[in-house]
Amino acid sequence: MTSRTGAGKPDNSAAKALLGPVITGYRAVIDAQKLGRRLEVTATVEVRSTDTQTIAEFERAVVAFDEVVEARKVFGNPDYFLRILVSGIEEYEQFQMQKLTALPAVFRVDSHQTMRLLKN
Repeated sequence: MTSRTGAGKPDNSAAKALLGPVITGYRAVIDAQKLGRRLEVTATVEVRSTDTQTIAEFERAVVAFDEVVEARKVFGNPDYFLRILVSGIEEYEQFQMQKLTALPAVFRVDSHQTMRLLKN
């Protein structure tokens, strides 16, 4: 579907016409280990409050943390799944104790260390 224009740049107009509403963006896949982030943790978070302001503050804080690379609000318990990348267990402990559990909305955090990534 890609042809070349006179300037040597790809002409994706046919692909855009067919898939324009379907493709919402592109992303780069970063090798976290090459950046020194060798530990991946999935943390489940339960919140203690249903107050919309407290929840909004929690969500703003979580998405601002550099360590959190993915955050999902889910139905049921737990309330959130967080994917966290850090250099090692010491950095994760510091993140959990000084940042995550310091947020007023947090009731409980369960951490699960990734043994091996099977599919990405």
